[in-house]
Amino acid sequence: MSENTRGETPVFSVSPITLTVPGRPVDLQLRVSAPVTGGDLPIVLLSHGQGHSNNLSSLNGYAPLVNFWAAYGFVVIQPTHLSSSTLTLDPNTPGAPMYWRSRAEDMTHILDQLDVLESAVPQLSGRLDRGKVAVVGHSMGGHTASVLLGARLTVDGTEVNLADPRITAGVLLAAPGRGGDALTEFVAQNYSFFSTTDFAEMTTPTLIVAGDKDASAHLTVNGPDWHTDPYFLAPGPKSLLTLFDAEHGLGGISGYDVAETTDENPARVAAVQRLTWAYLRSEFFPGDPAWRSAQDALAAGADPLGRVESK
Repeated sequence: MSENTRGETPVFSVSPITLTVPGRPVDLQLRVSAPVTGGDLPIVLLSHGQGHSNNLSSLNGYAPLVNFWAAYGFVVIQPTHLSSSTLTLDPNTPGAPMYWRSRAEDMTHILDQLDVLESAVPQLSGRLDRGKVAVVGHSMGGHTASVLLGARLTVDGTEVNLADPRITAGVLLAAPGRGGDALTEFVAQNYSFFSTTDFAEMTTPTLIVAGDKDASAHLTVNGPDWHTDPYFLAPGPKSLLTLFDAEHGLGGISGYDVAETTDENPARVAAVQRLTWAYLRSEFFPGDPAWRSAQDALAAGADPLGRVESK
């Protein structure tokens, strides 16, 4: 851990917190995790991916990241998106099965109702820094985060812009890349919203994390490089963390001891914890050395777990 870390703090977690959203098929349920002490806490919105496990794609997933970020000074808010397998929605519900638009709108609704959230969790009252908000997403959650950070889609001939200016930093974890001929035929036919993804307007500072063995053959014909598209096709400032030998689970970030993780590696998960925290720390607090220190520590190892490049 970089020397500027304040030390690990005990964490509390509250769930489910329910927000009412008019027109949403079910109420929006959240988990909130935070350090038990401290004020002026930055906010991290975490968008879950999909996957075979039922509860990881919900407010109950990603504990290795959530607990770490909260222990080191962030308030982490996890919604259960409509695409979660914990919900039993009619498959004919508009937006099914991935609910790409609703996913992004969930995060906007959360930011709109922070007062409600504070009322539901009195231990948070007056402790949030609403001027410091980041979004993080893994896999399909990376797509959600991308559009909130400024990526655009074209649907029925109309450009869709769901960027939220209250979000000033982001982290994309094994996120989808560009559309067009980069997609498999299955994805192009069944998930057409992927086809027009355009990163040219994704100007918000973002760290992209990609595994160099994350082929995602069911999604793309471009192999692991597809997950680096948000770095190379978006304008700066951006950073790219390439993790060596990492697959789609990035070592196991979606939960502790997840059987479906194909590249389980506690050291890799620890690197993702440290580097993502450090990146956001330095974005939230300009001049903070956390990100520089974390990069130096990564490069200093005899057998580095990855490399960082920036633009």
